Amino acid sequence: MSRLPLNFLVFVLGLLLLAWAFSLAGTVGNPGGGVNYTTFLEDLQAGRVKEVVVRAGETRIQGTLTDGSTFTTYAASPPDNQTLEAWMRKGVNVRVEPPQGQSPLGFLWPLLLVGLLVGALFYFSRSGRAGPSDSAFSFTKSRAKVLTEAPKVTFKDVAGAEEAKEELKEIVEFLKNPARFHELGARIPKGVLLVGPPGVGKTHIARAVAGEAKVPFITASGSDFVEMFVGVGAARVRDLFETAKRHAPCIVFIDEIDAVGRRRGGGVGGGNDEREQTLNQLLVEMDGFEKDSTIIVMAATNRPDVLDPALLRPGRFDRQVAIDAPDVRGREQILRIHARGKPLAEDVDLALLAKRTPGFVGADLENLLNEAALLAAREGRKKITMKDLEEAADRVMMGPAKKSLVLTPRDRRITAYHEAGHALAAHFLEHADGVHKVTIVPRGRALGFMMPRREDMLHWSRKRLLDQIAVALAGRAAEELVFEDVTTGAENDFRQATELARRMITEWGMHPEFGPVAYAVREDTYLGGYDVRQYSEETAKRIDEAVRRLIEEQYQRVKHLLQEKREVLERVAETLLERETLTAEEFQKVVEGLPLEEEASTPQERPEKETPRVVPKVKPGGALGGA
Repeated sequence: MSRLPLNFLVFVLGLLLLAWAFSLAGTVGNPGGGVNYTTFLEDLQAGRVKEVVVRAGETRIQGTLTDGSTFTTYAASPPDNQTLEAWMRKGVNVRVEPPQGQSPLGFLWPLLLVGLLVGALFYFSRSGRAGPSDSAFSFTKSRAKVLTEAPKVTFKDVAGAEEAKEELKEIVEFLKNPARFHELGARIPKGVLLVGPPGVGKTHIARAVAGEAKVPFITASGSDFVEMFVGVGAARVRDLFETAKRHAPCIVFIDEIDAVGRRRGGGVGGGNDEREQTLNQLLVEMDGFEKDSTIIVMAATNRPDVLDPALLRPGRFDRQVAIDAPDVRGREQILRIHARGKPLAEDVDLALLAKRTPGFVGADLENLLNEAALLAAREGRKKITMKDLEEAADRVMMGPAKKSLVLTPRDRRITAYHEAGHALAAHFLEHADGVHKVTIVPRGRALGFMMPRREDMLHWSRKRLLDQIAVALAGRAAEELVFEDVTTGAENDFRQATELARRMITEWGMHPEFGPVAYAVREDTYLGGYDVRQYSEETAKRIDEAVRRLIEEQYQRVKHLLQEKREVLERVAETLLERETLTAEEFQKVVEGLPLEEEASTPQERPEKETPRVVPKVKPGGALGGA
């Protein structure tokens, strides 16, 4: 049924208001010729009043004078019979009219207005001008999006999570042929919890499961159920599962379930807040599935440690699938998936790009390729080159290069020696990472970078960690060695070196004085980690002193190394001042004293043409930033 147009309703409402106003004006309007009561009595005594008209029960007195003029006046009370008889004895013609009845319209006008207002409210609430979920009559309805057609995403569009796909293939088989499992009395998990850091593709995998099984996909966010009004969240949970039962077999996906599924007991009044009521309703609904139900509930979270234990017990979310950052092969596969439909130049090597991006997740890699496409379009190229991908990786991690930043010659010289110190330490120390690239082109908050050549690694030895600390301190050591002074440029280096040294002592048992004892428990989450201290103040003093000694030992070691390689240090720094960026091959030639090939561009043009490549910082297991 078609709705009435809004303009028509507004027009009718305006007409009704005008009619009501005119009707009120007509009933209360006063006729002309009004006089006060004293004047009327004087005219009456003088015999100038010819006729008087009064209405029963009213104080208004109307009449005509002997000269033909009319008048109206009001008495304090309706005239009684004695007063009227006295006027008649004075020769006045008195006419009494019956009381005036109330107009039917006067009674109906308020009802019509109230009905019109109610109708307008109903119209606006059902009109859908702000979406069905915002209307007053659907406040307790679920805000979930229902995709009745299966998503077109399949497992072929998912890479870097092979173990997760193997875990979820059983769910796909169940949704395709549930009778085969029911005949054997098998119970497929009612809930599957996807856990992992942001950006690894948890939602993407859930859509792929629905796409593989070719079933409807119902998606909602945990925050959709949390409201200020008591009972709304629980009502939305009930409506969500009612919707799922109408579309079974289907997949219900709840993103960021920690917004509603946090551990109970922390609310106001001992657990009687709205969020906990919503969680209770979710627990009841997941228990209410029949044995042969074909509804699978999938959820995603970055914080499985804060979820309520009742939510994770068997029979609810009884299967957890961990999705971690992809390895080098997974990154290459992800790059190839996101490179579909993008024209790549012949020099693009996605396998090499995957090796240079440890720590990148699916969202980072997708953003990298998109940034590369934008850069190529901005430069007017028809294909994406390897240089575009290198620059895009820098933008994803550190932001665009500061090409307009003007550095003084002294600042450039200090930065060159600082980065040269990092590079030489990474090159000559036995257990340190090699050099991928070194640059003094400013980017982000840094004036230069030494980018190590890293590989995905899970186990870090004590010797490797000590060399990482030495590499981090090499920039300050080079400054002190060359300029006999120090600057503030090593702030981040000190932070990284101190954190590694402290964790070696308190968590990994790598200091002979403290032995294999865990003095601090690190609570690692997918959103970062934090330490829980488990030692006394006296032990804290000993740990602080041990950290200082360990860092000082590595600082003196790397300073002695740079003193021995002073000639190479000077050569690398001067080359950086001339060329601003050195690749791994160019750096190796400078260290060996071999000449470099002449560049096609001048040094002034190079900041516009050559930008650094930054590998993300990943702590053990991962890697340490170079500068």
